[in-house]
Amino acid sequence: MEGRRAPKGNSSQESRLRTQRREGLKQDLERVRAVAKGNKRVRFTALWHHVYKVDRLREAYEKLKRGAAAGVDGVTWECYGRSLEEKLEDLSARLKWGRYRAPPVRRRYIPKADGRQRPIGVPTIEDKIVQRATVEVLNAVYEAEFKGFSYGYRPGRSQHGALDAIAVAVQARKVSWVLEVDIRGFFDTIDHGWMRQFVEHRIGDVRVQRQILKWLKAGVLEDGERRETEEGTPQGGSVSPLLANIYLHYAVDLWVEQWRKREAEGDVVVVRYADDIVMGFQTRMEAERFRRALEERLRRFHLELNPEKTRLLEFGRFAKENRRRRSEEKPETFDFLGFTHYCGRTRNGRFTVGRRTARNRQRRKLEEVKAELDRRRHERVAEVGQWLGAVLRGHTQYHGVPGNYRALRSFRYEVVRLWWRQLRRRSQHSRYPWERMRLTVARWLPLPKIVHPHPAQRLRVNT
Repeated sequence: MEGRRAPKGNSSQESRLRTQRREGLKQDLERVRAVAKGNKRVRFTALWHHVYKVDRLREAYEKLKRGAAAGVDGVTWECYGRSLEEKLEDLSARLKWGRYRAPPVRRRYIPKADGRQRPIGVPTIEDKIVQRATVEVLNAVYEAEFKGFSYGYRPGRSQHGALDAIAVAVQARKVSWVLEVDIRGFFDTIDHGWMRQFVEHRIGDVRVQRQILKWLKAGVLEDGERRETEEGTPQGGSVSPLLANIYLHYAVDLWVEQWRKREAEGDVVVVRYADDIVMGFQTRMEAERFRRALEERLRRFHLELNPEKTRLLEFGRFAKENRRRRSEEKPETFDFLGFTHYCGRTRNGRFTVGRRTARNRQRRKLEEVKAELDRRRHERVAEVGQWLGAVLRGHTQYHGVPGNYRALRSFRYEVVRLWWRQLRRRSQHSRYPWERMRLTVARWLPLPKIVHPHPAQRLRVNT
């Protein structure tokens, strides 16, 4: 028989070449990783040539989110992809000879859980490419440097890793008090002087140092007016989370590790995700002593605790019994990464850290669903059903942890109620009986389910 004709254009040969390029990029950084892991005092003086490689810039472009908002130049991902190779060659040359200038970021605001607005910086597509390539190279150095209790914005780590760690630590160690730590406006108050010293401690390449300083000083564009930034790092780019981890690594993590070894008398557990920190202590006196020491430590680096979100609460396997003996109410709860943690019991009566979706997180998500349903009011039922199904699957993928089934079912019920209400209000004469709605829901909306294993099982596999 006559064989199939090979496809035109992107053939298997291109896929093979792309794979070979990626493997080559990984091997380029293996020696950097090995040196960083073997000697913690080495300063890397030749890293910039890894950044401006065309293959690395191309890989960074391919990993960008396709539908992300455009920066101050208005160029989208698809627009930049036209004649991509020529643009990457030009970008590589500008990076190589120091002619690249970091443009200002476009300022946007997103609502926070407490009703305030969080400022977000939107870099240009080209700046995102350079940031992502730089972060990949710097991760080869700092992944060997960062501590194990740091989980935020690191490759191979996630929010669920931090959630598993705090749950297992409270259950397995002698923890009776939990300290929630929140740093007030952390990303907006990072001191550029200290940031520069922290980077230079490990990175000796002047070109990398200079580029990081350019990003810190790039400024923001808001309402058509450019504003200089004397402190802080704009959230929204790839380099901002890495710089935040570097800052907290030297300002907090190293000090916490030393304090735990030298000052602590009982068990102390630490889990940090970006600027959100949860710590467990054996005694209240030690927790209060640590808080006072932490305030002094942060003040040295121009940071301060947020008194509204930093609190100490009795929590652990003996908390309920101790509070009952003192004729007090049941133990308090604390929120961490979208979950409310509470003192629970298994079917066998053993202590466990219960987790359910935080009410403010669920309420805010339902408000977003309601607003989007109003916008999609006159779209076809099938289109809205596909979108709502994706919303529920995404919600389940994050919040589907053991013990949270009731909250998942409640969220699905509220989504169904909002959708039914929207269908019945499409016009003055619209009728949508419940029997028809049940068939529609069964067709498009998945049932809630638990998709994550128990924290101890996953943590044991990962570590």
